[in-house]
Amino acid sequence: MARLRLFGPVRQAAGTGVDQVSGSSVAEVLAKASQRYGPGFTELLASCRIWVNGEPADDATAVAESDEVAVLPPVSGG
Repeated sequence: MARLRLFGPVRQAAGTGVDQVSGSSVAEVLAKASQRYGPGFTELLASCRIWVNGEPADDATAVAESDEVAVLPPVSGG
């Protein structure tokens, strides 16, 4: 299973910052995470960037069992 890392409001919506989620692509991992964490989490995903092993990724990016999938919400500041 891939290691799912969540940050900011996505972490709050899920109630955890780290989890193990199975899936062979980013889309599969996020779909399973959405089922697990519910609609509040799913809503936030639309505005997040996804990285796999420290590299930008999209839904089609392959995910292996030893990979880390990070969900990063937008950051504002000034």
